[in-house]
Amino acid sequence: MIFGAIEAGGTKFVCGIGSEHGEIFKKVTIPTTTPDETMGKVINYFKGKHIDAMGIGSFGPIDLHKNSSTYGYITSTPKPHWGHFNLVGEIQKEFPVPIGFDTDVNAAALGEIEWGAAKSVDSCMYMTVGTGIGVGAVVNGELLHGLTHPEMGHIFIRRHEGDLFEGNCPYHKDCLEGMAAGPAIEKRWGKKGIELAEEAKVWELEAYYLAQAIANYILILSPKKVILGGGVMKQQHLIPMIRDRVIELLNGYLHHESITSDQIEGYIVSPGLGENAGLCGALALAKKEYLGK
Repeated sequence: MIFGAIEAGGTKFVCGIGSEHGEIFKKVTIPTTTPDETMGKVINYFKGKHIDAMGIGSFGPIDLHKNSSTYGYITSTPKPHWGHFNLVGEIQKEFPVPIGFDTDVNAAALGEIEWGAAKSVDSCMYMTVGTGIGVGAVVNGELLHGLTHPEMGHIFIRRHEGDLFEGNCPYHKDCLEGMAAGPAIEKRWGKKGIELAEEAKVWELEAYYLAQAIANYILILSPKKVILGGGVMKQQHLIPMIRDRVIELLNGYLHHESITSDQIEGYIVSPGLGENAGLCGALALAKKEYLGK
């Protein structure tokens, strides 16, 4: 089988062709500009590829309810020009094949549980920390949905007593994304994260906020694997700092061997699929839809 995959992001669309085994044969990156320009290039890329199904993992918010009149839409996004855009509908016009659709982070979580760092378990959460913060989850083998889809990047956290930064989220100011996403780092410190690699205080504060969120997710969802991706996580010293602080925050309350100082390295991990987690996740969505699961 030949599947098409789209990782639709606010900065770029990554499109690829792959198989039901998670293999990516080829891919291309297309800048996210206007819907007309971007989707024109996306559709042209897939023409003539003879795909059997398509998977789309998209930035959001998006409508995932199949009985809704706006199913497949990007809804109330602050991304200019993309609000209330029928993403699935535009693809379906050109490619009348099964289309799996979910958030980009839910897709990445599904990809990791199919072929990546979580393939040995039936539940995981995938957190990306970059221009925003998004979190997806697979629970008991099923993607997590509800009233809408999870927006775990916007949870409220305890402010560090020495942090006077007001927060960068246009909706909540000092929610998790507003305090710990890439733009918040740059706005707080006056430099991009990549320029602050040697500044210990930057990453101590980052770990302070991200570990709070992860501890909460562990207490609420009880995932069997926690996977951390995105541009900010390329700071290699950050994940060990987060692990230590998660153990400190949980304070021995949860009694499981995975969440101990000598086992947590295998529990809070980097993506097994590397930078292809989102694209492989879109392949997994295509496979799921094609098989009718």
